[in-house]
Order: sequence, then C-alpha cells, then structure tokens
Amino acid sequence: MKEVDIAIVGAGTAGMTAAIYAKRSGLELALFEEYMPGGQIVNTGEIENYPALGKIGGFDYSMALLKQVEALGVKLIRKSVSKAERKEGGFAVTAGKDEYFAKALIIATGAKNRALGATGEKEFTGRGVSYCATCDGAFYRGKKVAVVGGGNTAAADALELSRMCEKVYLIHRRGEFRAQAADIAKLREKPNVEFVLNSVVDEVGGEDSLSYAVVRNVEDGSVTWLDVDGVFVAVGQTPTTSLFGGLVKLDEGGYVVAGEDCVAADGIFVAGDCRTKKVRQLVTAAADGAVAALAAAEYVAGKG
Repeated sequence: MKEVDIAIVGAGTAGMTAAIYAKRSGLELALFEEYMPGGQIVNTGEIENYPALGKIGGFDYSMALLKQVEALGVKLIRKSVSKAERKEGGFAVTAGKDEYFAKALIIATGAKNRALGATGEKEFTGRGVSYCATCDGAFYRGKKVAVVGGGNTAAADALELSRMCEKVYLIHRRGEFRAQAADIAKLREKPNVEFVLNSVVDEVGGEDSLSYAVVRNVEDGSVTWLDVDGVFVAVGQTPTTSLFGGLVKLDEGGYVVAGEDCVAADGIFVAGDCRTKKVRQLVTAAADGAVAALAAAEYVAGKG
C-alpha cells in the first residue's frame, strides 16, 4: 500500500488546481482520473470567460493545466477509483489493483450533464450543442437557438440568450414549466422567445456546424424542423458521487454537502461541480480546488 498525504479523486479543473496547491505546500499526493484530464470542459470548442486567457479551446486549456501539474512532479494515475473507505488515521483508496493510504481525501469528481439522447447530439457537442449558456451563449449573438428544459436553469438560459440572439425557442417535454413563475412571465413578454411545449428533440444535425433540430410533439406525434444555429441543453446534471455516499452527506440531487470552506467531513474535502453550490464555472472550480487543497494541507499538518 502506497502512503500519501492527500488523495485527489478527479482531474478536472478543481482536482488539478487542488494538486497544484497541495504539491506547492510540500505534500505527497495521488491524483486519480479514469477518463480524459480536464473533465467536461475538454468538449468545449472555445473558452473566453476565464480571466487572462482570452480565447482558448477546452482541450488546449485542459492540456495546459495538466502540463502545469506534471511540471510540479505530480504523476496522474489514470485509473478508476473503485473504493474509498475510512481507516484509522486516514483513508484507503483502491484504484485498479493498487491500494493507497491517504491522510486526507479530496473529492473532485465533477458532474455529468444529462444528455437528451437525440440523434447527432454527441457528434455536434462543441459544434452547436452546448450544455452551458453562460459559457457559450456569446458565440450565438444575432443567431437562432433553442433551449431544451423546463426548470430554472433552462428559463435563466433562455432569458440570457434572448438578450443577444435573434430567436430563442424554449422546448419542454411537458405543458407546464417547473421554473419560477416570474422567469416564465418575463419570457412570455420577450418578442423573440417562442415556447415549444409537449415536445422533445429527436435529432440535431448540419454539416460543419449545427443548422437544424427535429422536434416531435409527444401528444400528437407531429414533427417540426427548426432552423437553429445552436441547441442549449438544460435538463440537469448528475454528480459522480455515489462512491462516497458512505463517507459524506449527499443532498437529494447527489451533490456533496459542503460550504465555501469545502469541508465535507473530518479529513474529507470537496471541490468543483460535485459540491452543493449555485455557480458552476471553471473559475469557481479552480477556487474550490485551491480552498480544498489548503484546508487539506492544514488538516494533514495537524495530524503530523
């Protein structure tokens, strides 16, 4: 069993930022990531709201962050963590066939956007399909877009996009919205917003970039083709936290309950999109990573 000071599960922005701060604090750590380093942002065509970076592709951003982490001597462990349990003096973490013992644990596993399941959705992600209007909305200024969802996020996205886009379709599978009534009232007053209710998106497509969405009415089966340049999916997220349910408190959505101090339980810290929070952006993920790592470093020092 290899012993480290901190085990960090997840190598997105939060996890890799935590690794930078933990390593600069002189601690030994294990950084685990099963999939591509960077998390969901890898699939984003362009990032332009991260301070000082200007415009940068999601993949390039992720690789630059990984390079910074590795330059500090941190080796990314490309294995899935299958078990994490509390032991005397710390935590046992199993990754593949290997087991690690850590004095502190940082959960940075993020959350996955719920997909529509529409034909072409995966192929056009980053080329017209987006899961973050805050991140990508500005790319569609003056264009026609659709927002899919019926909750508060979908309504907020539609309001934001209505300020910059020529046309916004708000597509919801039911006849009534779950979003706040005040936001729906504001949307009804927008001349460039059209509600498409009792409907689902079956297909999106185009050539080099997205140019249409096929919408089906679930009541009568009728099909409509919408000419849109972008489709913003806002049907929720699923945090990847089930592995830690026995170690920390999860809310009804599966997010790890923790405040801005990122403390989830004794010796356990959480950073990024899997934490209970209102704003989930790259910059807040990085902030969480720094806070969690410094708190974990202080915890480890107190155990020494």
